[in-house]
Amino acid sequence: MDVPAELNDMLGGKHGPAKQKAARLVTDLGYVAGAKRFTKAINAHVSGVSVITGGVGLRRFLADLSSDSRTKVAIPTTLNSAGCDSSQIKEMGIDFPDFLSLQTEIVTAYWDMGIETTLSCTPYDQPYDAPDGVGCWAESNAVCYANTYTNLATNRESGLSALSTALTGWVPLWGLHLEENRMPNLHVKVNCELSSETDFSILGDWIGSQIEASWDMPFGPMPFISGLPENLSFEMRKALTAAAANFGCPMLWIEGVSPPPTDRRYLGFVEFSSNDLQQCYERLGPKGTVDLVVIGCPQASIGEVRSVVAEVRGRMELGDRIPDNRLWVFTSSSNYDVLSTDGSLEILEQAGALLLKDTCPEVTPYNRDLYNHILTNSMKAEHYLKSGLNSMPTSVARISDCVAHAFDPNLSEGPRPELSKTEPKKIGSKVKKSIETDNMVGIGLPSQDSFDVTGRAISTDVPITYLGYVDPQTGVITEPGHPLEGQSLNGKIVVYPKGSGSTVAPYVLMGL
Repeated sequence: MDVPAELNDMLGGKHGPAKQKAARLVTDLGYVAGAKRFTKAINAHVSGVSVITGGVGLRRFLADLSSDSRTKVAIPTTLNSAGCDSSQIKEMGIDFPDFLSLQTEIVTAYWDMGIETTLSCTPYDQPYDAPDGVGCWAESNAVCYANTYTNLATNRESGLSALSTALTGWVPLWGLHLEENRMPNLHVKVNCELSSETDFSILGDWIGSQIEASWDMPFGPMPFISGLPENLSFEMRKALTAAAANFGCPMLWIEGVSPPPTDRRYLGFVEFSSNDLQQCYERLGPKGTVDLVVIGCPQASIGEVRSVVAEVRGRMELGDRIPDNRLWVFTSSSNYDVLSTDGSLEILEQAGALLLKDTCPEVTPYNRDLYNHILTNSMKAEHYLKSGLNSMPTSVARISDCVAHAFDPNLSEGPRPELSKTEPKKIGSKVKKSIETDNMVGIGLPSQDSFDVTGRAISTDVPITYLGYVDPQTGVITEPGHPLEGQSLNGKIVVYPKGSGSTVAPYVLMGL
């Protein structure tokens, strides 16, 4: 690889040990990806902020980096959502020892590096357009949005790789940075009318569930979608790309909305009908008592919050009020400031709802003495809330239905659903039998000296999702349907194609 002089200086330790570590990771990743050269990144977005997504490994890693006073980011860098709204942690009922102090420790460490602590999973939800060029973003929904609707090009980065680029300013050119890799590999035809943000969220998640294991998609599914109207709202576009990212989609095209792709290499063709949409709602709809309604995953836009406010106001005029703060609406701090001045915050608070900032439904530790069945309008929330991160039974409905359930706890009665009784998603594998070998000989990475590792190996051709599907205490894979479900990574040499999700690479290189 053609390594820039500045990056070489960092590799040599001239900018301190923290930047040396970051430079090593940047060059190693470029080597593994087959990159030929590097470019300056225009910005970065770092994930891995919540106490429950970073674990002890993240805190140990950040403490090590921040011990070097020269550890400052080289490019504009924003930060993903935290695990709570620090000003409303009591109202959230979080029952996690020392959660606020641990969360403050993590955020402060990032702040000390010069990172803008926006605490938002929607860095694209800004009054200004995203800059053109190559970025390094680690939040999967943001990656898909940026590649799809803006002129920013970014790969699906881990929190660790995004932080390394933030500290060095350099990113290896590979994957979706290169025009020849930015082309659709799946054609999706929509044969029904979609009218709400939740409809688009369901479509995005449904697309990912149609992928066959035999399809060679090295950068994930990248669908070309036809049959949608051209006048999609910001909220509809956001819901579509956020849910599509559940299954690793880094980019998509919408006929009449996106610039047409320069080439197409379709591996499959699928059609989404009104029957498919209806079946999804029937399967996902609330069955049993709903304990809490959450809206804003990814964090709600101003328009989305105002839609909630409109539904809430209508019921307030009838004299109704939300009991027990059963409605939580999550948004960014910048949107919160706007909503606090236009009357939206006041209406929500008068109705008995919480408007939360700086956090997101999927990275919040819920008090299981209070909440054991959540209703949401987002398939992204459903995907991650049901994972091992919270293992929370989660149902999905449109915003109007969500608000109705928030006001009326008796709207859905009966036993709460149990995850153990739900059908796991089918995860395809091409492996026909297990294969064991005594020795594997490979090569190291540019930044490393030679080494030997001896131990028992486990192998799979299916990506491992660390966020919520690998227990950080035991290393056990908990994803239902995964070929290695129930097996522990602890003390093992793991051979697998890639990780899915951006859990701090993961939990800082298996520190867990």
